[in-house]
Amino acid sequence: MAAGLLASGWAAIIWFGLIPWSLFGTPVPWTKMAYASALAAAAGWWVARLSRPAASAVRPRRVVIAVVLAMAGIGLVSWLSEPADRRLVALLGHSWWSCPPSVLALSLPALAAALWAVRGLAPTRPRMAGFAAGLLAGSVGAFGYSLSCPEASAAFVAVWYSLGIALTGVAGAILGPRVLRW
Repeated sequence: MAAGLLASGWAAIIWFGLIPWSLFGTPVPWTKMAYASALAAAAGWWVARLSRPAASAVRPRRVVIAVVLAMAGIGLVSWLSEPADRRLVALLGHSWWSCPPSVLALSLPALAAALWAVRGLAPTRPRMAGFAAGLLAGSVGAFGYSLSCPEASAAFVAVWYSLGIALTGVAGAILGPRVLRW
């Protein structure tokens, strides 16, 4: 995943440019990176458990759900704190249409690496293991994208980053049964 993180960060900066340095003095990029990191850690735990035949994956799955729900809660509070006439702008930003496919594209190297690593283990539920590997890779891609995304709303992150991560999870679930069987 370290290689996937480097690849996604490098690609995001090359393709989209780095956000202004002044934003690093605000919570904006740190919130995005914290969400992506927390979700990557939880999804990584889930993948590790799903890669072993006898290991229970219930707790890691719950932690993944909790991280997503926590970000959804932060996003909702942020969205509701906006004046009514600014809520749509806070939710959509300027790049709602390009964020999910960008996160997905930046996640592909990490997805390939995660599936390759899981294939060397013994997953008994390849679709679920592929989905979890996709969430892990999507989180890594979202972290890389956060270095280039100037959107400032937590509501934006909760919806559009999560959609990009979920799309990567779906890609992993589709590929899982094909590449993870043994």
